[in-house]
Amino acid sequence: MLSKEGKEKIIKDNAVHKGDTGSPEVQVALITNRIQYLSEHFATHKKDHHSRTGLMKMVGRRKRLLTYLKKKDADRYAKLIKKLKLRK
Repeated sequence: MLSKEGKEKIIKDNAVHKGDTGSPEVQVALITNRIQYLSEHFATHKKDHHSRTGLMKMVGRRKRLLTYLKKKDADRYAKLIKKLKLRK
């Protein structure tokens, strides 16, 4: 699970301006961190289907946020994808 300090670091690294917590970049970064944590969780807990449902919801939400960001500002989208290493 993500500590308060870890969350603040992710927010600081991806913030567009000072005090930014709601921009698409920050939201995608936080969701990506949570998705990575749950992916590791499923390596040992294969039958945890309820958490897997939540994981699928998070993946969908991240996809919608990325689509929104791509339509709004393609440069910011490209930087975020490269920074978080989401596409190959």
